[in-house]
Amino acid sequence: MKKIFLITILISAISFAQDSEYQFTKLIDLTPTPVINQGKTGTCWSFSTVSFLESEVKRITGKDIDLSEMYAVRMTYPEKAYNYVYRQGKAQFSEGGLSHDVMNAIAKHGIEPLEVYLGMTPGKESFDHSELEKNLTAQLEKIVKDPKNNLKAGWMNDVQSTLDQYMGKAPEKFNFEGKEYTPKSFADELKINAKDYVTLTSFTHHPAYSKFILEIPDNFSNGSYYNLPLDEYTQVLNDALHNGFTVALDADVSEKTFSGQAGMAIWPSERNEKDYFKVLLPEASVNAEIRQTAFEDYSTTDDHLMHITGMVTDQIGNQYYDVKNSWGTKDLGNGGHIYMSIPYFKMKSIAYTVHKDALPKELKKKLGIN
Repeated sequence: MKKIFLITILISAISFAQDSEYQFTKLIDLTPTPVINQGKTGTCWSFSTVSFLESEVKRITGKDIDLSEMYAVRMTYPEKAYNYVYRQGKAQFSEGGLSHDVMNAIAKHGIEPLEVYLGMTPGKESFDHSELEKNLTAQLEKIVKDPKNNLKAGWMNDVQSTLDQYMGKAPEKFNFEGKEYTPKSFADELKINAKDYVTLTSFTHHPAYSKFILEIPDNFSNGSYYNLPLDEYTQVLNDALHNGFTVALDADVSEKTFSGQAGMAIWPSERNEKDYFKVLLPEASVNAEIRQTAFEDYSTTDDHLMHITGMVTDQIGNQYYDVKNSWGTKDLGNGGHIYMSIPYFKMKSIAYTVHKDALPKELKKKLGIN
């Protein structure tokens, strides 16, 4: 098996729905792992980034691996709790997170295969963190409202116990394919080094080519982003895909022109809801000013993370990103993937995470990335 995924060109066009005018042909197919369902959780950040890392393991080692999405979630919740309590409740505490939270968890704790840690207690058939989040939030609120009486030495042990109750206890050592590992030694075996990954964005309220902490609510861990001009931001992604690298994407999916049912995301120049995803519509041009305005008036927000695994074209040559989602496949178009137009990406993406080797040498030098 080659270490770089093969780029597959398909001859025949594939129509995603019988009543749609759109027809798609695969351009780049980086063979993602199957679509799964995050269930009733706000943990798309881990599902998308772990899927991305599974592709990275395949690219780097040639191995197919099914990693635990919930291990990173389990290791990140205590970090969120600590941050919330010591910021006196003036910080974000929710199920949400970002790709760098998975990387932080790997750097500190490692990672585990799915067969070792599912992150779901026996008897459960799907992920549901509604009760877990409710109980954790109540625990933390009790502390911040009366820290003199409730901020005791063992408060974090109580958080850990709640997490174990709902997610199960993650093993400190485990056997996998005849060898014993710790989570950190397993990450080393898979050649996953969190320091090898960078997150790129494109906004004008910070200088181009600067490194800054992006001001979005889920960035509780103050992750840094590299800022690129919009066209370069897009071109780096395109080149990465053509060179066999996938990326973890953070984007706004609240628009009516984003549809899991249709399996598409478009940015049409004219708005007619009856035609969305049925008639091949011309799309609007997007520039840095329009994108920035939408970010600053909250029209574009940090909604959802997914995994870009390739590209497709429509019948007139427009290109779309093939985006693996984590909403399962039932009643969803394109097998649970989203075909996202480049204008939609330019307008509604927040950022993406990629291996640093996907960046051109000149850009790495300009950004100070070794």
